[in-house]
Amino acid sequence: MSRSVRLVPAALLLTTALALSGCDGGSEDGAHHGASGVGDPYFPKAGNGGYDVSHYGLTLAYDPDGERLTGKAVITARATQDLDAFDLDLTGLDVSKVVVEGHEAGTDREGQELTVRPSDRLAEGETFEVTVDYSGRPRTITDPDGSEEGWLPTADGALALGEPTGSMAWFPGSHHPSDKASYDLTVTVPKGLTAVSNGELKSRRTSGGKTTFVWHTAEPMASHAATLAIGRYTVTRSTTQSGLPVYVAVDPSQAEASRAVLARLPEVMEWAENNFGPYPFSSTGAIVDRPEDADYALETQNRPVYAGAPDTETLVHEIAHQWFGDSVTPKSWADMWLNEGLATYAEWLWTEDEGGLTAEETFTDVYEHGEEDYEGLWDFPPAEPTDAEVISADTVYQRGAMVVHRIRETVGDDAFYDIVQGWTATHRHGNADTEDFTSYVEQQAPDEDFTEVWDDWLYGDGKPERP
Repeated sequence: MSRSVRLVPAALLLTTALALSGCDGGSEDGAHHGASGVGDPYFPKAGNGGYDVSHYGLTLAYDPDGERLTGKAVITARATQDLDAFDLDLTGLDVSKVVVEGHEAGTDREGQELTVRPSDRLAEGETFEVTVDYSGRPRTITDPDGSEEGWLPTADGALALGEPTGSMAWFPGSHHPSDKASYDLTVTVPKGLTAVSNGELKSRRTSGGKTTFVWHTAEPMASHAATLAIGRYTVTRSTTQSGLPVYVAVDPSQAEASRAVLARLPEVMEWAENNFGPYPFSSTGAIVDRPEDADYALETQNRPVYAGAPDTETLVHEIAHQWFGDSVTPKSWADMWLNEGLATYAEWLWTEDEGGLTAEETFTDVYEHGEEDYEGLWDFPPAEPTDAEVISADTVYQRGAMVVHRIRETVGDDAFYDIVQGWTATHRHGNADTEDFTSYVEQQAPDEDFTEVWDDWLYGDGKPERP
């Protein structure tokens, strides 16, 4: 049974529809300009309308002493409407030249929007290439919740983290989770430093006091899941029992503290595949930096980033995100609970399988005592954060996990794991939203009534009655 309809003001529906269509509503002179945003409810300027990116080719050089980044981005995209102009998200960096289909283009800058005006109109359906030359000192961005992302200088290099909007601090693009692409990244750093990114390391060469690393990510990736870590790392390369490549980079100061947990990575990977279905990517691993380099772990694709040595539960959480968030990516930041609720529930399942508290016991503990540990736990429903400041709040994580547990209680274990594995298979490498998820659950369990789960636990205000 579907949840009850929530009415949205007509003006908001029109604004969102125009943004998602890739049109800014037109102009008096008849010009076709892709929208400067895709209408995300929390970050309306994130992403851009009028085109869909398929590939980023990034060539970067970084000087840690001067904290200066020099870059060339070659972006391949397909026009989804006729375009006389389109926008790219980029903040802080200086743009020296933009070329579209071999011809220099005009540009304007306003805030995070780089407006590109090709010399010739791009036709709907046309695949085109835009090249942006840029440089400068990349910015650190402070999120609405106070955490820092973007480009984070470290004692021996830098760390680039992108959730939700930080990737626009180090390369231009359409920075919204709905626009995923493949990546090739070539980065040159001073000899002695290592540059770690997503996907697979294709080559490494040293010349003239510089080392260049080439990374390739074949599977679609949202830009917020892209990372670049530059510093002095101890690198370990291995394979899992199934032959999956494992690339782990650890800051030497964290090597001893993280050794035991990272040794369990192959075990966690096998456990996750058994529970969530086939692993969606071609390599795995981890990046472990110092605790002072960031104040959170992040599910960067292929190899999550950890600020300091992780505990096992954090490792499980970020590995689970490879299915929930990286492969199955939300259509908008309103669907954050689909990432965090399922990854948090993965922690509950791991603890249960390790002989600790069962998921039911964890659910009961959160229900009865959660207010003591999670401030504002019942302030808003997990599917409807009140604003951008709380899309990563404990409510989204813990109440999101409670929704998942209520689904399990409703359908039973066998059907539950079928639903989870079917969900990750159906939307593998794609995007999905909350309505997609609730509809999928109902289709897989047509004899069950989910009214109470959706209305009270997913969308309900306040603390629901315990079933």
